[in-house]
Amino acid sequence: MKQQITVLGATGSIGLSTLDVIARHPHDYAVFALTGYGRLVELERLCLLHRPRYAVVPSADAARQLQGSLLAAGLHVEVLVGEQGLCEVAAHPEVDAVMAAIVGAAGLKPTLAAVQAGKRVLLANKEALVMSGALFMQAVQTHGAQLLPIDSEHNAIFQCMPGDYARGLGQVGVRRILLTASGGPFRSWPLERLCEATPQQACAHPNWAMGRKISVDSASMMNKGLELIEACWLFDARPAQVEVVIHPQSVIHSLVDYVDGSVLAQLGNPDMRTPIAHALAWPRRIDSGVAPLDLFAIARLDFEAPDERRFPCLKLARQAAETGGTAPALLNAANEIAVAAFLDEHIRFHEIAHMIDVVLNRIPAVEVRELEQVLAADVQARAVAREWLAQCGR
Repeated sequence: MKQQITVLGATGSIGLSTLDVIARHPHDYAVFALTGYGRLVELERLCLLHRPRYAVVPSADAARQLQGSLLAAGLHVEVLVGEQGLCEVAAHPEVDAVMAAIVGAAGLKPTLAAVQAGKRVLLANKEALVMSGALFMQAVQTHGAQLLPIDSEHNAIFQCMPGDYARGLGQVGVRRILLTASGGPFRSWPLERLCEATPQQACAHPNWAMGRKISVDSASMMNKGLELIEACWLFDARPAQVEVVIHPQSVIHSLVDYVDGSVLAQLGNPDMRTPIAHALAWPRRIDSGVAPLDLFAIARLDFEAPDERRFPCLKLARQAAETGGTAPALLNAANEIAVAAFLDEHIRFHEIAHMIDVVLNRIPAVEVRELEQVLAADVQARAVAREWLAQCGR
């Protein structure tokens, strides 16, 4: 029987790549639900192409518009609205797997709904783990969900880990995790020029095709900081056991260092369809549409340590990981506001880290016992970040 797939965030780069992989295997997979936020014309096109049973949009007006357009085309798709609709299609009893690809904190509740329904969750929304790591992982265990990482780095680590890594890294002979990073577009810029960086330059990633928010995160290396926190939760590692390595070619997606001196690496062309296909079919392997890796064309692989003067966001993220509690949620919320302000040209690139630092210093982190604390920290951090913007006249 075909596996029924819900794609949360279908119009983004991960969502589109997921649908490409699904379309290559029409006998194995079917699209159950598609969700979108701002790109409603694209969502309509995807509904016409993949013919899901459900679609989810952010407002009642958007739902009426989409429903009317699809009915006019002879397609009967039930259109749901808002966060409740997202949670419904994530937890629907007929769904086998959920691609969690909504960017940012908005993806937390529907991703958690899929976990609580015991689904196979393909996790591309790293913020869900960053914000609520302990609660999220406890829910995975309690409800028997299957959590498979989609970020290329975490998927690579997963592929290089022994099958029983859940017993603890020390118990299975793992010394450390090496999390690779491209270094983004500003890796070799003179430090004094970073204040001049524009949103267009920050979004021009040298290797990956990504959305604007995650592209800016890559340029600041906050993306790698969030991935460090995510790796700690996924693989039960301490922050000190996760080392970031800049690898400009983006061919080695991450490595696992064992106590016997072995280092296992997963290599591949920089194309998100590889980890998507891996997680979708795991433990089988299926064609992803990605071209084979040509080592002779690549010719060389380079590595360097990250410079925290150039990438202060990485230092802030590591500190939040070490602090724990609500600190990662505060970090993530402040970063989302800062990146949006940078993309709207209200702040300069180097002020992203400064704004996050202000929020982390103004709001003390507390131990997390329930989801409401995480959501409250998220709201509080956004309010403080916006207050700082207003005080600066931005």
